[in-house]
Amino acid sequence: MEPLSLHFLHEGTGARFIFVGGREAVATYGDGEAEYRAAREAVALHDASYREILRITGEDRASFLHGMVTQEVKNLPVGSAAYAALVTVKGAMVADARILKREADLLLDLEPGTGAKVREFLEKYLISEDAELHEATGEYALLRLLGPQTAGVLAGALGGPQPLLEHHAARQGVLAGQEVWLVGNTAVEPHGVDVWVPRAGLEPVWRALVEAGAAHGMKPLGFEALELLRVEAGVPRYGQDMVDTTIPLEANLAGAISYNKGCYIGQEVIARATFRGHMNRKLTGLLLGDVDAAPGTELRRGEKKVGWLTSVVRSPVKGQRVALGYVHRDSLEPGTELTLAEGPATAKVAPLPFTA
Repeated sequence: MEPLSLHFLHEGTGARFIFVGGREAVATYGDGEAEYRAAREAVALHDASYREILRITGEDRASFLHGMVTQEVKNLPVGSAAYAALVTVKGAMVADARILKREADLLLDLEPGTGAKVREFLEKYLISEDAELHEATGEYALLRLLGPQTAGVLAGALGGPQPLLEHHAARQGVLAGQEVWLVGNTAVEPHGVDVWVPRAGLEPVWRALVEAGAAHGMKPLGFEALELLRVEAGVPRYGQDMVDTTIPLEANLAGAISYNKGCYIGQEVIARATFRGHMNRKLTGLLLGDVDAAPGTELRRGEKKVGWLTSVVRSPVKGQRVALGYVHRDSLEPGTELTLAEGPATAKVAPLPFTA
């Protein structure tokens, strides 16, 4: 089990810890409601240094990775990011990744616990290309800012105006003496920015952001509040809503797929599914009322099993428990009432995101 680099710092603020994918994360700082509210109304800072990083170097790095993922890499501009899936020849997911393309290398931002799996998958196909894989979790770490005051915090920390970054747009900066990358990450919250930091400089960067955030109502944000924001936004997480049998289109990952890039591992299956025009099941939202159902709970329509839950939270936006879950295409119409397991509790299909 891998502890957080800033464990001592978080411990001093009363944090409670959990493990995600075998790596330590802060669950909460004691007031999840205040953490969530800050991310919605002011600004919140999340220590995402539990995520894993893989670095790819070599002359053929872009063309090699281009043939391994569902997204464009060769023509991705230097200094920008993209979201992609890695799939098997049968189209099932190995993992998902955000790719940051820099002048001399590619960085892959991965869910905790998937780094070794992704590296093994890539190495299997790395034969004659001039590309080399490096485990880089010890070199880089991510901090995540969310909330409408994000630009103000970055302006204070970086010493100048910071225009909002669009999703996956990136720029470099110097923060607390550290060269960092700022990458727009608006999937969960429309002002979100990830700060990619040299791990050796993680503490001064965290402290500088906290200091700059004091005037903007900043709160540190734990994993539990981040999960609440994620589910409300309808964003699936690998390891929770996506597993190694998931086909990306089932999980609404059309935005992770380029249809103009040419061949990649698993392309034929993805192309056939796209041409067919539907998947047998899709990830959707579900309204549960006050029912406290667990992930994995079956969804039934009459006597027929039509799906299951994957993530469950109590949503402030909806004022009830909500879930992400997979539902058969014949039962995806919003408002469709499904039975939870053997009943009598029910769930209603709802469009995503819940915040719409």
